[in-house]
Amino acid sequence: MKAIVFEAPQTVSLREIEMPTVPQGWALIKISHVGICGTDLNIYAGSHPRAKAPLVMGHECSGTIVSGHPTLPGGTPVTINPLLTCGTCIPCTTGQSHVCESLKLVGIDSDGGMAEYVAAPVERVVPIPEGLSFAMGALVEPVAVAMHAVRQGGYIPSDHAVVFGAGTIGLCVALALRSSGASQVTIVETNELRLQKARELGFSTIHPQQENVREIILAQTKGTGTDFVFDCAGHHSVLPLLTEIVKVRGNIVIVAAYKKPAEVHLLQGMFKELTMRFVRVYTDKDFELAAQLLVQQRDFEKIITHTLPPEEARKGFDLLTSHTEAVKVMYQFSSDR
Repeated sequence: MKAIVFEAPQTVSLREIEMPTVPQGWALIKISHVGICGTDLNIYAGSHPRAKAPLVMGHECSGTIVSGHPTLPGGTPVTINPLLTCGTCIPCTTGQSHVCESLKLVGIDSDGGMAEYVAAPVERVVPIPEGLSFAMGALVEPVAVAMHAVRQGGYIPSDHAVVFGAGTIGLCVALALRSSGASQVTIVETNELRLQKARELGFSTIHPQQENVREIILAQTKGTGTDFVFDCAGHHSVLPLLTEIVKVRGNIVIVAAYKKPAEVHLLQGMFKELTMRFVRVYTDKDFELAAQLLVQQRDFEKIITHTLPPEEARKGFDLLTSHTEAVKVMYQFSSDR
């Protein structure tokens, strides 16, 4: 079968490889669409500690059941919840398996969806709701990240929110907030092309290298500061702004994964009695709600900026590692429905 294979840092290629082995309790899925995410970019850069070449990346995917599922017949449109948990650690046995002490993912710890076929545990296979395209089905996973951030962050409908970062996760968080009844969502981003995408989606935007973020947010909130701020950027320059622009007793939600220790203005956090929450991936419920939200809110489809054939494997990564308008880049392995 055809597969996009990570071979070495900065090197991917389309290769013919063997069909995946399908263990007992796993299902075989024919892939339609698969997205490139931030984790795939880390693997591509050679900086992911667990991913070892040669590897088929991709955990944001959709397709159809081929065989092996006990209740879903062949041809059923599905996506994959890619979390692989141990089932025995304390988080797993207390209903918090998304923070399993040895959490693994399809596409990192086993071959993923950047191929014509992928194998996944049957309990991780999720039917795509009726009327949702395969492209949107491949968006369920990143939208689940956004749903988890909004729900676990304790967001209250009608509150004001600021989102740092206009990549896939930042835009998904912003759209999830709007769907949750946010009074206003402002997106902060340095890439002008991504800011344009945020404006197309109807969001207020700030370019922090050209505008004063603190002054604009205070003006928007009549001097009080924002109720919630979501850090989807993961850049050390963002952290000083988080405690500056949030209101007294406001909420900071860290969604991005910081690769190195970063400095936070803890004294300001103390004086304002701020709440800082950290979130990781998603629960099964978040995944379910994400699929439902995609049926209801079609603006998410606008996040998909490029759909490429697998023969353009390198181009997909080039688009996301250079200054372009690319947000969500997908590969299409088979025909959409």
